[in-house]
Amino acid sequence: MSVPSAFSLAGRRIAVTGANTGIGQGIAVAIARAGGTVIGVGRSAMDETEEKIAEAGGSFISARADLSDREAARALIEELWSEHGPLDGLVNNAGIIRRADAVEFSESDWDDVIDINLKSLFFLSQGFGRRVIAEERRGKIVNIASLLSFQGGIRVASYTASKHGALGITRLLACEWAAKGINVNAVAPGYIITNNTEALRADEKRSAAILERIPAGRWGTPDDIGDAAVFLLAPASDYMHGAVIPVDGGWLAR
Repeated sequence: MSVPSAFSLAGRRIAVTGANTGIGQGIAVAIARAGGTVIGVGRSAMDETEEKIAEAGGSFISARADLSDREAARALIEELWSEHGPLDGLVNNAGIIRRADAVEFSESDWDDVIDINLKSLFFLSQGFGRRVIAEERRGKIVNIASLLSFQGGIRVASYTASKHGALGITRLLACEWAAKGINVNAVAPGYIITNNTEALRADEKRSAAILERIPAGRWGTPDDIGDAAVFLLAPASDYMHGAVIPVDGGWLAR
């Protein structure tokens, strides 16, 4: 008789926000490889993600939503639960970034980033937590934090604030929900090859300085983050609450 792997997501239904590209796509594909059904949430087409998951032999459901719309974000979990059945996990990955010197940073750039990166993270988690607790199920939330949950960075005021907040909310929800059957943890990506880091990688001097500091000697890929997220969604991490796993090539250890 085969023994289920502690790292398997077979039979589990996981919602991933921002699954159309980058880290979200990497997480979605990794979940599929581990046997889970992915509900990809995004405001743009997720055809490429769906193709990659099909190639991996996985199951994918597309759900269009604009998480900058406060009411849409609040209603999303209920809609997914009603249309597709109970969720076993939620990955709060959707995020945006705005770059400007602090003395010039606009209120709109502040609000846009905080609304997506922090406010939607909390209210999606709230909706998920309400359903899991009410139905006396078990569930797992993985929030995507950042190196800037620990450091200041430069020219990214609202992003830094949002990622500090994401780690704080991860810990708060873990404290409130650990005894209620919900694990809340986070992954903190380092410098990953995504659309959000395109400007950094295009700046030769900045890119070289970043690469020089990474002990692993390379930028990360979305797959690096995907496998860490699978661990936090799988039974192997059942006794982890409020933890954050840096996946940064050794950046924070430097």
